[in-house]
Amino acid sequence: MTFRERVLEVVRSVPPGRVVTYGQVATWAGSPRAARQVGAVLFGLREADGEVPWQRVVNASGGISTYRVGAGELQVALLRAEGVEVGPDGLDLACWRWDPPASQWPWWVPAAGAEGAEGS
Repeated sequence: MTFRERVLEVVRSVPPGRVVTYGQVATWAGSPRAARQVGAVLFGLREADGEVPWQRVVNASGGISTYRVGAGELQVALLRAEGVEVGPDGLDLACWRWDPPASQWPWWVPAAGAEGAEGS
């Protein structure tokens, strides 16, 4: 399974009304330092990828990074439609972050729950 495929699988697993950070996705996709690459994968989504709830991925401070690529307003609208409260400075990660226990992380994450995998 490629990094791209793992990213898409992780993002598809995020439940409605919850968010994860680019860093969490990178960690669960097996490359903890690849948060920017997660953004590139999501920016390059294709119709053939099917349903990928990209709007559920935010930056490490709960901010909406997609304004830079012209999709910020759409992301906010999609999150609000799922019940996520998004303010002018983003959202409260303490409230909306999805952070399942390490035992529920994808099977390919080496030593799930090991130090450094807190998902920033």
